[in-house]
Amino acid sequence: MNEKMEIIYVEAQKSDGLITTKEIENLGIGRYKIKEFLDQGLLVRESKGIYSVVKEMTDEYAALQKRSQMMVYSHGTALFFHGLSDRVPGIIDVTLPQGYNASRLKRAYPNLRIHYVQPEVLETGALELKTPQGATVKAYDRERCICDLIKDQKKTDKQIFTHAIKMYFSNPYNPRALIKMAGIIGVKHEVRTYMEVL
Repeated sequence: MNEKMEIIYVEAQKSDGLITTKEIENLGIGRYKIKEFLDQGLLVRESKGIYSVVKEMTDEYAALQKRSQMMVYSHGTALFFHGLSDRVPGIIDVTLPQGYNASRLKRAYPNLRIHYVQPEVLETGALELKTPQGATVKAYDRERCICDLIKDQKKTDKQIFTHAIKMYFSNPYNPRALIKMAGIIGVKHEVRTYMEVL
């Protein structure tokens, strides 16, 4: 492997095999080299300004996270990451702060469903976890997923909703953390009802 390409490869390993134009330039490698590596098949353009090295199998979730650090995986996608859904998401659910211009993301990822929240609650319940391919992304914890699910029940597939609720409440969970999150999301009464029934 070319020495400059080796430098790119090592840097890309820090971000699950993905690297941006800016990161390549920060390594002292010019844009003309990016084109050269693309032509040689050593780099693959995942989206504008984001590349993967050919040795890697691209993780779609990691590539999307690289496009927006503010984004948090939520709803059906986060349920899948936590094992609360057995359905591989055909639609990728993410949450962004209100006012965020997501037009570029929507153009690049037509299967994206965006949920908007007040900026002050965007990070509530967010944590880092691994995708099925092993990349680290930001997603909501189990309690936030359940509260969001209950809040958006009418917009959620009934089977996904029922399966997630049953899975969550049939395994050990933290009632105190769930009630606290429900208060923040505004579904305390509904969550208490599920806790009593299940």
